[in-house]
Amino acid sequence: MDGQVGRRRSALLATTTLAAALALTGCGAGDSGAQDTAGKAAEAPAANGGEAGRDAAAGAPEGAGAGAPDLRVDQRAIIYTGTMRVQVDDVDSAAREATAMVTRAGGFVGGDQRRSADDDDAVAELELRVPAAKFTDVVEEMAKLGRQQSRQIDTQDVTEETVDLEARITSQRARVESARRLLARASSITDLVSLENELGRREADLASLEAKKRRLADLTALSTITVSLAGPAAKDAEEKAETGFLVGLRGGWKAFVVSMTVLLTVLGALLPWLVALGVPLAALLVMLRRRRKSPALVAPVSAPPPVPATRSAP
Repeated sequence: MDGQVGRRRSALLATTTLAAALALTGCGAGDSGAQDTAGKAAEAPAANGGEAGRDAAAGAPEGAGAGAPDLRVDQRAIIYTGTMRVQVDDVDSAAREATAMVTRAGGFVGGDQRRSADDDDAVAELELRVPAAKFTDVVEEMAKLGRQQSRQIDTQDVTEETVDLEARITSQRARVESARRLLARASSITDLVSLENELGRREADLASLEAKKRRLADLTALSTITVSLAGPAAKDAEEKAETGFLVGLRGGWKAFVVSMTVLLTVLGALLPWLVALGVPLAALLVMLRRRRKSPALVAPVSAPPPVPATRSAP
């Protein structure tokens, strides 16, 4: 009797142990399957999405751990522009020296405008394009041409715009290729015309984006420096206008002198014509006046004889 009870207890204990082992094994398999499923789900967008998956990962917030690290200054796209005014003794010589500086730095002169009424009042406006790496050095060399009167340096960070533009170009190229594949499989005239129009629009958009990219690349690769080389007596165009009674008096006197100068100039130009035409005209008027004052040379006419009066018959 006791032997049967012991055998029953042993069987029950073995059954309980087997059930517990099976439960633990099932839980472990379930956890592993869940992890495998989650891993495959996480890898699926990157495997199937390609560029779209990478763009989504790049655009994820930093809190999610997908943010890109900050770029160094030399890795960023920055547009440098500078404006400066330098007073020099000889404008032409300073302009030639500035051009030589830019050429040595690997740049070129984008614009050259001269304004010179006199050597002391001469002004040269130069637009210089220099490599971005040589921007600061060229600005410092320009300041040594004479006495620097003003300087303004501006920067514009276009890194995000450049990255966004590259992503849009990549996407637009994919759209163009897709339209070309559909056009190759067109089976009717209607579909052919519609796909050709769509392909033309997509190619035009791609060309516009690529032109913007080239423009940004040019602005970031070559910086712009606008230099004004002014003579010793040249006035700054940004100087404030003077006001007051004496200023008005000087302005009025200058206007009077200019008016008289113009009047005398016109009179000097007309004087030869007045002499050439006025002398004969004056002589003709004198002759006519003398002829009016001279006595008449015609003989007087005698009066007719009186007619006698006649009486009428009664």
